[in-house]
Amino acid sequence: VQLVESGGGLVQPGGSLRLSCVVSGSIIRINRMGWYRQAPGKQRELVADISNDGSTNYADSVKGRFTISRDNGKNTADLQMNSLKPEDTAVYYCNGIIVRVGAVGTLQYWGQGTQVTVSS
Repeated sequence: VQLVESGGGLVQPGGSLRLSCVVSGSIIRINRMGWYRQAPGKQRELVADISNDGSTNYADSVKGRFTISRDNGKNTADLQMNSLKPEDTAVYYCNGIIVRVGAVGTLQYWGQGTQVTVSS
């Protein structure tokens, strides 16, 4: 199972970016997908997650600015980030809680991360 992120980059304060995550491999079901971030010198934190029934959860710091979505048919999860602030600068990681072929129960997988830099 692999998770591959795309869409990071440099953006000015107030701008927007859209991150995408694609899950590939021998998957039976993706229970939850989420986006985490880690800024230099800080712990990795949850930004937003979404279950397979579409229910979502957001960190207080991004509520009203970020929107997570997923396409169960394509095994993808996107994070639309609007009104970006310098404090949103971090490496963003895609996370999946996945049931895969040949495994018992769920396993957690991570992408390699994509850099988001918000600066003028």
